[in-house]
This record gives sequence, C-alpha cells and structure tokens, in this order.
Amino acid sequence: MKREDFFTVEKDADGICTIWLENKRDGINIVSPDLISLMDDMFQELFDDHSIKALILISKLKDFMAGADINAFEIEKKGDFRPFQKRGHEILEAMESDKRPVIAAIDGSCYGLGLEVALACHARIASHSSRTKLALPEVKLGILPGGGGTQRLPRLVGLQKSLDMMLTGKNIYAYQAKKMGLVDDVVDKNKLYHAAKVMAKKLMEKPLNRKRKIPLKDKILDGTSFGRNIVFNQAKKMAQKQTQGNYPAVPAIIDCVETGLKKGMKAGYEKELEHFEKLMLTPASAGLRSLFHIMTENKKHNPPQKELNTLGMIGAGFMGSGITEISIKNGIDVYLKDIAPEGIEKTRAAIWKGLKKKIKYKTLGKVEAEEIMGRIHGRLDYDGIEHADIVIEAVLEKMDLKKRIIDDIQQHAKEDVIIATNTSALSVTEMAEHAKKPENVIGMHYFSPVPKMPLLEIVKTPHTAQWVIDACYAFGVRQGKTVIVANDCPGFYVNRILIPYLNECLLMLDEGLAIEDINKAMEKKGFPVGPFKLLDEVGLDVAAHVVETGKKAAELRPDFPVNLSVLDMFEKGYLGKKNKKGFFTYNEKGKKQGVNKEVYGFFKGDGSKKLDEKEIQDRALCMMLNEALMCLEEGIIDSPTTGDTGAVFGIGFLPFSGGPFRYMDHIGLQDLQEKMQSLENKYGSRFKAANILQEKIKSGSKFHEH
Repeated sequence: MKREDFFTVEKDADGICTIWLENKRDGINIVSPDLISLMDDMFQELFDDHSIKALILISKLKDFMAGADINAFEIEKKGDFRPFQKRGHEILEAMESDKRPVIAAIDGSCYGLGLEVALACHARIASHSSRTKLALPEVKLGILPGGGGTQRLPRLVGLQKSLDMMLTGKNIYAYQAKKMGLVDDVVDKNKLYHAAKVMAKKLMEKPLNRKRKIPLKDKILDGTSFGRNIVFNQAKKMAQKQTQGNYPAVPAIIDCVETGLKKGMKAGYEKELEHFEKLMLTPASAGLRSLFHIMTENKKHNPPQKELNTLGMIGAGFMGSGITEISIKNGIDVYLKDIAPEGIEKTRAAIWKGLKKKIKYKTLGKVEAEEIMGRIHGRLDYDGIEHADIVIEAVLEKMDLKKRIIDDIQQHAKEDVIIATNTSALSVTEMAEHAKKPENVIGMHYFSPVPKMPLLEIVKTPHTAQWVIDACYAFGVRQGKTVIVANDCPGFYVNRILIPYLNECLLMLDEGLAIEDINKAMEKKGFPVGPFKLLDEVGLDVAAHVVETGKKAAELRPDFPVNLSVLDMFEKGYLGKKNKKGFFTYNEKGKKQGVNKEVYGFFKGDGSKKLDEKEIQDRALCMMLNEALMCLEEGIIDSPTTGDTGAVFGIGFLPFSGGPFRYMDHIGLQDLQEKMQSLENKYGSRFKAANILQEKIKSGSKFHEH
C-alpha cells in the first residue's frame, strides 16, 4: 500500500497542513488495519514537523469517511483485532493531545470510525448539504464504536445525546449537529475548505471557547453523578426491554460510557478494547454484518437495458401515495392517476408535510423540496401516461378490476411499457396471461408503509422477460429499496412464510392461550413486534387478503388447518389500528392500551390456558422456518441469501440472526430436525420437516458455509 493512494498532503505559507483523504483503491474513504499503519507513519512525520502550525482533514471524495472496512471484522479468535484497535486509539490520542489545532472539514457521510477521527480533532466544521450526515452506527453491526467514540462523544455533547446516538446508530444532520455541539460551524459546501482555513488561523491564536445553552435538567442529568446514575439506570432498563438480551452491543456500549465517566478515559478505552473483540465474535454481530453485506451487494445487479425514469402510478391510496413519495424523492417523475381529485391532493399534502418537517430542521432546502413536489403530475384520466416507462397499479385487490386496469394501460401507454402490479395476494401469472405482452408484466410488492419499509419483492412469472426484471430491480434500488426476486406463487415468498407463522399463533388462540402471552413470547424471541400487534399494524383488511391467500394455498395441503377468525373480525368491522379496533384497544392518538377482550369471542378459547413460553416460540417459528425451506426447495427463491433478505427486511425476522437460513445454520440443522419431529408427534403433520432439511443433514452441509 502506498500513502499517495490514500492521502495527499499540502502545506501553505501560513503553516497550515491539509490532509486530503482520497482512497483511490476503493473509491470511498474506509479504514482498514493496513491503512492504520500508513496513518501512523504519516501522522508521526507531521507531528514531528515543527513548521506545521495547524492541520485540516478534508475529503476529495463525495464523503468525508464511511468508517472502518467491515471485512476487517472477520476475525477468528480473541486477540486478532486488539493490536490494530489499540494502535488506532494511540494515533487518535496523539492527535488530540498535540498542541497544534486539527480541524475536520466534513462534507457527505461521516460514519463510524470517520466520526471518531473527527471527534479526536480540536474542531469540526460541516457543510450544510443534505448529504452531510454524522453517525456512530456500529450498533447496527452488533459492535460498538471502537475508536474512542464511547469516551469522546459523551464529553462533547452530553451523556443523554451520546447514548441516543450510539444506541440507535441514527443519522445527525449538519444543523442538528451544530445545535447539539457535535460540530462547531456549518457553512456552504463550496466554502468549506476556506472556512476550515479561517478556523485553523483562529485556533492558532487561541483555543476554541465553546458556549452552548444547556437546560437545567440536562445540566443535572449529564453533569452530576446523581443525574448520570439516573440516566444509566433508565438506559439499562430500556435496553433490556427493547432488545430482550438479543443485542449484546447495547449493554456493552452503556458499560463503556459508564466506565469512562466514572473511572476516567483510560479505563474507558480499555473497556472499549475488551468489549469490541468479544462483540466481533458473537453470532449477533455475524448475523448483522451479513445483513450489511446483503445491503451492499443488493445494489449490484445486472445493468438494465432500459432505465426507468418516468412512472405512471394508478391509485392514490395509501400504497400508491407511498410509492409516489419514494419515487419523486429519488428523481423519478410520476403521473399519479386516481378516480377522485381528493386522493391526489391528499397524497400531495402528506408528502409536503414530511418535506416541511425536513425544511424546519434544516435537513432539506425549500427550493429542493419544491423541486421534489414538482415531479408529481396529478391526473384523473390517462393523459400523460404515454410518457411512462413503467406503470404500477395499486388499486383494490380484485382480479377483474386489475385486468381492466391492464386493458386501460395497454390502450393509453407506449407499446413497450412495463406493467407492474403491487398486489400482495393475487396471481401475477393470471394478470400476465391477460395482457397483450405477458413478458412485460411483473409483480412489484412493496410493503406498508412504503417510505419506511425497506423491502421490494419483485415477482416474476414464467413469461417475464429478463430485461423487465433487471429494469425493475434497478428501479427499486433507485427508490432506496433492498430488492429480492421471487417466483409467483400464493403469497410469493414473504407473505407465504408469514402466513403459517400467523396461522399457528391464531390456532394457539383457539386452543385457549392469551393474546398477550403469545405476543410477548415472540417479541422476547426477537421479533420487532408480536404477531397480533403486527396484524393490527398492517390492518385486518390487508390481513384478510393474506388469510384468503393462505386458505387457497392450504387447499393443496389437507394437513394444514387454517384459522379464518381474522376474516370474521374484518367482516364485523375490525380493522386494527386504522379504526382503533383490533386485537388491542387504542386511545385517540392511536397508542396501544391493552388487549381487546371482545376478540376472544371470535375464537374457541378464552385466553385462560397456559403453555410454556419456549413451546409457543418453537411452534410459531418452526412453521415459518419450514415454509422458508419449502420455498427454497420449490425454487420460489433462488438462494438462502434471498430468503434471509426477504424475511429480515420484509417482516423483521430476528434481525440479529441474519435471517432464517443463517438462524437454522446457527441452531444446528440436526437439532431443528429433532425439534420439528417432536412438534409433529404432538401437533400433527403440518410440522413435518421439508425434504431439503433432511438432504442438508445427510450431506453434512449448511445453507451458508461462511
């Protein structure tokens, strides 16, 4: 490795040394163990050069620094990573303790180790670009900030704000960063370097005197031992409640911060070293890192023959509105058609409300927001649809209606237009066979709410052309989605594996188990929300369509009893959170209050029966795992990685596990087979393990070898 492949050093007449960060090898500034050695040599030379009066760190690339190279975390045993991490600590400590000011000039992403480098500088200045984001997202990889971040951040912004940043991994935009004291100034992107030089000259004269208005409550909670104890105790309680012990990085971060504030930074740094390697070797970190790799690789797909720049969106309901929003925010023009002007105006109002919030918090400029809104072209007819490269329909789940929409699109759109359906339950193949060009018809299954849910499930039929799949895949990535491709079948992949899981939970209600017991058991297992809260969240109207799909699929499997209570609930006006009437009760603001006891009237049981928590978890989870196995066996999905991606990003399957196939590898395929056999003996043949599980056990292989 050559230094010039990563850094350019310039010195001016005023004694200001500028270090331009430019990783020419990767095209993105990331730090590897090898690069730490280069940095070590470079900084030692610069610190020994007494002609240098100040240093500026700034990037020549679009991002300041994206953090550490995640591939460096693939260690085999304790002690493999500690030397590099310890040397990194020493380099940053040397930079921090040097009497000459070091300024970080930040534009674009400043993540992880990138922010930790900036924290070790004497001042930070950021551009006000909407692309400038600062974060310590290591918790999302199952690890902690390992470059002194757990020590420097609390001392800079306060205990509460630092824990919030590190335990969520959330982005902080430039003006937010200035307000909380994370950066010292915010300037125009084009003036960033000049402003950094001005700041350097000021700091050469005298140190920065930071003055920030801190509310009395924060002074007590952040600045006194009594207050800090309250914060730490609350953080530990909240962490246990939210993670159920499945994310060891969370308590480790709290421990590092607490150690540093109570025993000093040296003890805090040592605690960071101690926890970091332990976390790297946990299954949770391995699972979360695999998801990171999936998201990175997901953006790489066959380059499309045709780029899709204009969308025709049929239906301005909840789904159509969401698809419109993620499209216009990513530079795609949308012709939004609905039968009523109110629907279109409601969509405009909802999107503008979100943009106004961003303008208020200065994460988006007003001109930029108006440009985004200008990409919506509302229509009550098909005028303008001839410009569309792709038309997505999101109308009611009725096959006859969808076929009529296809006829209308064919009449008004250009000949080679892609026709996509957002159905979650109907046959895409049947729609394709109704069209003049079956090869141009495809399923694009977005999840609700569209702007928040990360997955797009593309559904291909035996007729779908490869160029159509490639174009839709690239379109989804452009919309900011993680994309999978599945073959058409009832429920596709994601809903197909969800249905047996939900059905088993409903069967347990029939047996007399309590709604809350089942819900809590699955949340404790690691699902973001329990099955009944999930049904209320998506809406029992949507759930009814999913149950209908399960009913059709079960006709081919007589050993699969289907509980239809959700259909009865829907017919009696239960919609879940939408109308505050579901498995749970809700207050006027839509906050969950408690179990809706009336729901037991739709089931054979009354909630009085008890079952071991682990058995509840095993029954529900094994039904989902077995269905995932069948989907792989039948070719509905093309690989275990696709299955993991769809399950985690579509329905929140135990994210710390890396997905159902990684989870099965981790618990052991033989153990899973024995568990399935035990459940089959007790509850019937619906628990009979898929053949592919037996084949894997016989061959001694896993679904993922790495």
